[in-house]
Amino acid sequence: MANVVDLQRAEDPRDIVHRAVQVLAEGGIVGVPTETVYGLAACGLSEGAVQRLVELKPRDDEAPMALAISSASAAWDYFGDAASPLAQRLARRCWPGPVTLVVPCDSPSSAASRLPAGVRERVIAADGCLGFRVVAHPLFEQLHRFIAGPIVLSSATPTGHSPPTTGAVMGKLFGDRVPLLIDDGPTRYGGPSTVVRVDGNRIRILREGVVETAAIKQFTKPLLVIVCTGNTCRSPMAEVLLRERFRKLTGREDAVGVVSAGLNAFAGDPAATPAVEVMGRRGLDLTGHASQPMSEQLLQLADVILTMTRGHREMLLARYPEAADRVYTLRIDGGDISDPVGCPTEVYEACADQIDAELERWMERLQPQLIDDDPPSSPPTSSPTANS
Repeated sequence: MANVVDLQRAEDPRDIVHRAVQVLAEGGIVGVPTETVYGLAACGLSEGAVQRLVELKPRDDEAPMALAISSASAAWDYFGDAASPLAQRLARRCWPGPVTLVVPCDSPSSAASRLPAGVRERVIAADGCLGFRVVAHPLFEQLHRFIAGPIVLSSATPTGHSPPTTGAVMGKLFGDRVPLLIDDGPTRYGGPSTVVRVDGNRIRILREGVVETAAIKQFTKPLLVIVCTGNTCRSPMAEVLLRERFRKLTGREDAVGVVSAGLNAFAGDPAATPAVEVMGRRGLDLTGHASQPMSEQLLQLADVILTMTRGHREMLLARYPEAADRVYTLRIDGGDISDPVGCPTEVYEACADQIDAELERWMERLQPQLIDDDPPSSPPTSSPTANS
């Protein structure tokens, strides 16, 4: 029988983590729980370990295996210079979680080129694509702290069996063929991950798993956030102006999500009366606006954040330096859009004209955020098995 350890009954789970790290570091295979199903793990820097993992797979399973990485930001090293806005968007929104992203990684700048040759052969498909997971399980969070490089994952389920969702079933399937099997009871979702292939700004669902296709399509929708101070004057006007520009460009109301927020906003305040009046003259409705404070969640979801002043951008980056590549001033020259609060309607009108002129300059830059309609779902000739 396999050396099965019960993570739930362990006096100190860190001991189990250290045992798993040691087995992986020595080129061994570990049976692991994830939030979807149980799978087999090997160190992604060990050709011998990955070869042993291949030998545990069914003979008729030649599909590439997936890489488990620590975070969405770790994926950028693999995506390379050609990473599309859509691939980055899905990585930020779906991970950690039960989604496997299959992305082209044939750029010379991709970290995949630095994997051992024998590992590359087993994880990279013939078309240069790689499958990635950021597993939402505490065990993987700990493993990534101690293991250099990625973890190669495979469900390695024998032909005719469903992927195991309990440690007991995993033990029966693999017996004494793995040196360590970690049992954490039934998996959270009890089913495989959803596998999504991303080519540029187009997606294809290769396999619908526990995340439904409709949810994946919601994750693909671009989100643009416009930020000012109180979210009652400048940013609400910019929000409806930008939304109208995308409606005219695409002919759709829902092609892009556009919202506004304030760094010092209260929740639920209406737009300033002059702002409502000025937008009304342009056929745009601000009567239902309710202010909201800028939040970490909103920042995490946003693809592009446009601030009204340099000070707003600096304040955001002081809080969230990791968002530096997504936060810009609305004025492309880096200048400020002055606050019209307390001023006559004519000042609001001039402010709206300035905002709209800057948005026109931004449109060409923002259009790559748009996604193409995806073609009908169809299985590829070889997609990553993932620990799915």
